[in-house]
Amino acid sequence: MNSYLLTLVLKADQDAGERKVLLDDVKKKIDGKINKEDMWGVRDLAYPIKKQNKGFYVHFEFETDPGIAKDLDKILKVEEDILRFLLVRVY
Repeated sequence: MNSYLLTLVLKADQDAGERKVLLDDVKKKIDGKINKEDMWGVRDLAYPIKKQNKGFYVHFEFETDPGIAKDLDKILKVEEDILRFLLVRVY
């Protein structure tokens, strides 16, 4: 099992219920041990992304198998409500 950091930038105009459903779905796909979950809240973006000027930031620290991390990367790329994400392995 490897350790990873995942930071998501979600659409800021989502309501809390939609956001919770999306984050629960991401947690299920992590399929490992989540050590830390931080909600950073709504922040201004440096430049517009998909016509959005603000984003809701969420940060995860977790442990999972490398194969699952590759699959998670593919899944996050096609999710419409995720503006950007960064998935990094921690050594």
